[in-house]
Amino acid sequence: MREDNKYVIIMAGGIGSRFWPVSRQNMPKQFIDILGTGKSLIRQTFERFAKIVPQQNIFVVTNQDYVGLVREHIPQITADQILAEPMARNTAPCMALASYKIQSKCNDAVCIVAPSDHLILHEEEFKTQVIIAFEIAETSNKLITFGIEPSRPDTGYGYIQKGIKDSNSSLYSVKTFTEKPTEEIAKSFLETGEFLWNAGIFCWSVNAILARMDEHLPEMNDSFSKIDFNANNAQEKIRDTYDTCQSISLDYGILEKDKDVWVLPSDFGWSDLGTWKSVWDTLPKENGNAIIAPKKQISESKNNLLFTDKDRLIVLHGVENLAIVECDDVLLIMDKNREQELRKVLQIVKKEFPGQYD
Repeated sequence: MREDNKYVIIMAGGIGSRFWPVSRQNMPKQFIDILGTGKSLIRQTFERFAKIVPQQNIFVVTNQDYVGLVREHIPQITADQILAEPMARNTAPCMALASYKIQSKCNDAVCIVAPSDHLILHEEEFKTQVIIAFEIAETSNKLITFGIEPSRPDTGYGYIQKGIKDSNSSLYSVKTFTEKPTEEIAKSFLETGEFLWNAGIFCWSVNAILARMDEHLPEMNDSFSKIDFNANNAQEKIRDTYDTCQSISLDYGILEKDKDVWVLPSDFGWSDLGTWKSVWDTLPKENGNAIIAPKKQISESKNNLLFTDKDRLIVLHGVENLAIVECDDVLLIMDKNREQELRKVLQIVKKEFPGQYD
């Protein structure tokens, strides 16, 4: 496989509010060691891709407030490899910015796009699937998304419905995208065998995605195409572009509208680690308890998640199905199975204590 034209775009601008109170505005989830491995999620993501593409071909798009954190967690990358967004505008502008930057360096670049905070357990299988996607994207205009074989009717994931199988590869055309269905609908999806979880990982040539940007989001494309990344005022031009561009997701702005989007069914131990329950799902357990804590005593308790880095004894006795999460100034105790309500709880906290626990 040719390596010099293979690039990775790591999206690292989110706040991760569903991991409150540990994930905050000034220290979002991607910079935290959520799984107790000794490495932050963004560090693990970088190391995973550094085994696949040249290190200098890995670019990180993040909020300008997090540039210092990116350099701290990935000291190997240069300032040129960090693209600072002046404000949050969702994933379509993020993709336009990164794609034009990479095109300015390599006109026939092929890119993998991935979030900075996902878990992948089987990295060799992941590498195999990435190479397959690279090879297809290099010789076609297909937009490729990775779909995960579902193991349960999860209501926290998006779903991709497979269409016809490509005669020349393991790809399937994408028939529909569905965002976070109800449990009843998710169960019906699994029964058909036609649906995959949307991993939010993509592959395409830089020219293919920019052509789609021009087709589906022409005003945005025109604005970003005028940025000269080698000019002294490049960051000022980026700010001006973000000031005026639409806030829209890559999925809604392009993928759901395009006729040449394909899915690569995959199974490489993926989780988006989107909630505390997903951390519980991932971690090893004793009596159903998943524990990240220096000192603990657990008795007659099951199916709990305990997360703290405090050097104090935590005792659980006679409790079930709780998520207990401690940080410096907040202790969260909630029903683990009501994970999707945390954002609503956080809104109440913000209203009650404005600016204190963001």
